[in-house]
Amino acid sequence: MINPIGRASITKQQIRFVLVIFLVISAIEVINLLTGRIFNQLGIIPRYVPGLRGIVLGPFLHGNLQHYFSNIIPLCIFSYLLLQYGLKRYLQLTVWIMLITGLLVWLFARPATHIGASGVIYGYFGYLVLAGFLSGKFKLMIISVLVAFFYGGLIWGILPSAPFVSWESHLFGFIAGLAGAKLWAKPSP
Repeated sequence: MINPIGRASITKQQIRFVLVIFLVISAIEVINLLTGRIFNQLGIIPRYVPGLRGIVLGPFLHGNLQHYFSNIIPLCIFSYLLLQYGLKRYLQLTVWIMLITGLLVWLFARPATHIGASGVIYGYFGYLVLAGFLSGKFKLMIISVLVAFFYGGLIWGILPSAPFVSWESHLFGFIAGLAGAKLWAKPSP
């Protein structure tokens, strides 16, 4: 059992980790903004071999400030909630979601440059909604219920809605998150 002082230390570390994520993505956004969005060409370009680099780079890039702000807040909130599963699981899941989502977008999405963290966000959303129930742990089940309640409207983002929204990233991210929950959420004995 973790004593309250140990728990406070873990929470501080998790908040610091989320702050680093925020600062890195914000720094990339500022540089991208000041260079006329020159980095956005590094997104996923389906079925174009150089577009494969976007699988890793695309989630760090955004089309405009509105796109950035609509992604950074849920990314930080979901990152903090995912850290309740541990740093190792967070990193494992992030790599899984980026690779699976990116590969599926590259294989099946519309021809366009796909950028933004929303595929990762939808992956985190899918994981957080399902993993708590699969884990059998009360605290994690509460997180699943709260995420489903407060962010359940995200589910509509997996449907085609606007021409400049990569609903494919949303859909494939969500599927990758659900698959990650099925693979790694440990049921209680």
